[in-house]
Amino acid sequence: MQDPTWSLDKQTGLMAGVTCLCSPHCDDRPGDGEVSAIVIHAISLPPRSFSTEAIHDLFLGCLDVTRHPYFQTIPSTKVSAHFLIDREGKLSQFVPVTRRAWHAGVSELQGRDRVNDFSIGIELVGSDEDPFTEQQYSALAALTKILCTAFPAITADRIVGHSDIAPGRKTDPGPFFRWARFKSNLLKP
Repeated sequence: MQDPTWSLDKQTGLMAGVTCLCSPHCDDRPGDGEVSAIVIHAISLPPRSFSTEAIHDLFLGCLDVTRHPYFQTIPSTKVSAHFLIDREGKLSQFVPVTRRAWHAGVSELQGRDRVNDFSIGIELVGSDEDPFTEQQYSALAALTKILCTAFPAITADRIVGHSDIAPGRKTDPGPFFRWARFKSNLLKP
């Protein structure tokens, strides 16, 4: 859930009150760097395991592929997200929002491709087969409110799931993500 010390420093792109683990899997945003979308993802490594250790290692580029057979299927994956929300609602940051995280892959939103260029990626620890926790919805809503205040071009129709920008290729955050629940949290003060 939201810590009252969360606040975004738009100069550094870092969230005060949140640990930044600083992924190497990012680069500069092209062009004017305007942030105008949020992409919500779900991740678990291995699938349906909700520990964050392997996710952190993946985003940091140090995943030991010998720890689990599934990891051998993703040995050279270079991926990151700006934020990760664990099952208890704890927020971690991996990439400053001023930089481009590598979370969306081949993607398109409202006629514009390369969604990484103009979006913030938020990963929820979870899967297509499991409901998300109330703590995750609360933390996600709190984070989203902060980001929408900092970046007014992020409107309700530009807060999307990975499946919305990469249909047929991605399914997350999946059928258990309750969009109505999330959006109702956004309306609460």
